[in-house]
Amino acid sequence: MRLQSIGDPIRLCILQTSRKINLNRKRVSMKFRPHVSLAIATLSTVSAMSLLGSAVSLQADEPQSKSGEAAWVSLFDGKTLDGWEKVGSDGSKWEVKEGVIQGTGTPSMLVNTTGPYKNFRYRAEVKINDGGNSGLYFRTTRRPGFSDGYEAQIDSTHTDPIRTGSLYGFCHVYKQHVPPGKWFTYEVEVRDDIWRGREMTRIKITVDGNELYEYLDFDKTYGPGHFAFQQHDPGSIVEIRKAEVQPLAD
Repeated sequence: MRLQSIGDPIRLCILQTSRKINLNRKRVSMKFRPHVSLAIATLSTVSAMSLLGSAVSLQADEPQSKSGEAAWVSLFDGKTLDGWEKVGSDGSKWEVKEGVIQGTGTPSMLVNTTGPYKNFRYRAEVKINDGGNSGLYFRTTRRPGFSDGYEAQIDSTHTDPIRTGSLYGFCHVYKQHVPPGKWFTYEVEVRDDIWRGREMTRIKITVDGNELYEYLDFDKTYGPGHFAFQQHDPGSIVEIRKAEVQPLAD
């Protein structure tokens, strides 16, 4: 299979490592075995990143779009939290205000109850406050903690320097792509695939239509799962006004 680039010029980065991470603000200490991971990034959009990485049942009978692909399916009705469930501390609050989901208070996760999803495009319109921290999770568990599933970081100015556009724990972006208090569109495309005879999970990260990179997870770290949003800490306020998924064929 030919490896598809997502922009010119491109930088190809390969890192083989054995590591232990203690990310105090985001998740518990995790041990990683030796592995090889691969990411492709446009130099014009990702000025600084680190690669750390060694990654699931499609919904049947989805309506088809004119192109033959499944149609986009909204996961938020704009009025209620139907289809979503809070997992976490009692001091955390998720509510709908004027058509927007808002997360405040102590740590928790807001999990979508549909799925699990394997191959898909997923996009959300999100806003984070100044100093706030959140995450867009995919292929996570039904009752996740912070370290369960892939996390696309939501962070413009938090003390954690890993910014929006990062695939947390795998590929880190330190440049600010979105200022705090501004709505932006986050999109991830996830497919299990084969590259040069090796199975892997292909993850493409896009912010406001700008494809930052494609990460190849040869460990296929997480299988089919759910979507979730993170309420990180009492100083964070995350807002979501759209969340939708387009299932993709195996």
